[in-house]
Formats: sequence, structure tokens, C-alpha cells
Amino acid sequence: MIAVAGGKGGSGKTTTTLGLARALSRRGAPVVAADADWDLPNLARLASASAGDRGPAAGLPTVVDAVRTEGQIRPDRRAPTVLSAPDEPADADAARVLDALAETVPDDSPTLLDCPAGASPDAAAPLRVADRCLIATPLRRAALRDAAKTAALARRLNCLPVGAVVVRAESVPEGVSDLLECPVLGPIPPGEPEPLSVSPVRAAYDDLARRLVDEYGADRWRIA
Repeated sequence: MIAVAGGKGGSGKTTTTLGLARALSRRGAPVVAADADWDLPNLARLASASAGDRGPAAGLPTVVDAVRTEGQIRPDRRAPTVLSAPDEPADADAARVLDALAETVPDDSPTLLDCPAGASPDAAAPLRVADRCLIATPLRRAALRDAAKTAALARRLNCLPVGAVVVRAESVPEGVSDLLECPVLGPIPPGEPEPLSVSPVRAAYDDLARRLVDEYGADRWRIA
């Protein structure tokens, strides 16, 4: 389970979660992408808005729905299984639900968690459950500073960063890896207003997926 974490809102976590999930699916992996930001959920909305070549994404199950099913989730290898935030988040304990999700998804299926922003207490729940984290950040100074704080929190919770991805950038300056204390797996170029429909962005997420598999998932995940 990989927690996609970063600094404050707008750091590219949700787009990276979905873009990376779709890229892993294009490699034949049975992927689950779950919204762990229950106060400001955006994953299901982005999946629906960018469904284009992926078919309808309306009526997505919630994370709570998924863990209530009998037996394990069986993700489709043709497209990610996207799980939205609970309809009534105040009635669900995030730590328990995400821990149950980890037990519900097969070990060889990549699972990505779209985390709350920053190093807040809410962000700690998915970081405690995940095996590793991926730090997403733009190149703005304040965003990089916040991303470094999030990476430090993840280490304290024993969720080591597998790497970082720099969003809305054509290249990565020297020093970003040292600041975040983890390798930079690559940049994602800008592609407004709908980045996941832009070919260079999709190609960049394909490259990110390849590097993530090489760095972490080659012996763990089912990859075609």
C-alpha cells in the first residue's frame, strides 16, 4: 500500500494518485485507488470528470463499502478500482477502515491512498497504515518546504518515502532530492485544464509507474 502524500492543497496528490493508478493498469496491474482525504475528497470527482476513455465512473463505491464486502476485493486489471470517501465520514474511524482495506485488497495488487494535505493529524492515519509513501509536490518554495515536513512525518510513522514526483514541471532542479531526503522518480509536465487527458502527462505517469515498479513493486505486485 502506497500513500500519495504532499504539502498543502494543490500539491498534485489526487491527480498523481489517479494518473499513477491508470498507468499501472496500462501495465496490466490490478490497482485499487482509495480516497483517504475524507474532509476534502476529490478522487472520485476527478475519476468521473476524466473518465473519457475509461468508461463511466459514476456511482463509485466508498472505502467503507469495500471493506464491508465478504472476502477480498478483486480489482479489474483493465482499469483501476476507485474507492470514494465515505458518505458520512464522521461515522467511520479512518485508521480502522484503512487498516481493513489493507486486509481486503490482495497483497499483489497495488493500492494507492490519496492522502489529506500536509502533516496534519488526519494525514497520519493513511501514513500509519501504508507500507511506503510517494511524495508529490510542485516546485514552489513553500510547497517544497511543506512536502519536506510531510516526508519527515512519514518517516516518524515508519512509512518511508519510496520517492517523490514533481508535478507541473518539465525538469527537476538539483537539490530537490536532498531536501526531501528521497529519490525524485521524475517530473510530470503541466497539462491544464485536464492533465490526465494530455498525452505527455500520461506518458510521464507511465514512466513514473515503471520507476515505481522497479524501485518497489517488481517482486510484490502482479504486473503483466
